[in-house]
Amino acid sequence: QVQLVESGGGLVRAGGSLRLSCAASGSIFSFNSMEWHRQALGKQRELVAGITTGGRTMYADSMKGRFTPSRDDAKNTVYLQMNSLKPEDTAVYYCAASSNGIHYWGPGTQVTVSS
Repeated sequence: QVQLVESGGGLVRAGGSLRLSCAASGSIFSFNSMEWHRQALGKQRELVAGITTGGRTMYADSMKGRFTPSRDDAKNTVYLQMNSLKPEDTAVYYCAASSNGIHYWGPGTQVTVSS
């Protein structure tokens, strides 16, 4: 079982940028995809973006063009570059390793965007 730890969250003003990191305790290459999800207060968790082992990326429609996932298999780390942040992007962001319908989750990192 892989352990995931997110970092890079914080407080940023609207229009600003943040880069989240997710470090895995083992190889991420064995997972079909590495994903970023978020959960705002009082809302359901939702997919933000993801990247497969082959480098194919996937996005939620509202995040496409602003958020970019990437991965460094040598470092067992995935990233989420977030640009043009909006107050509605405020949420806890979770990293997930996904394979065959099973998700392994990190504890999350808080992102707060002020207006």
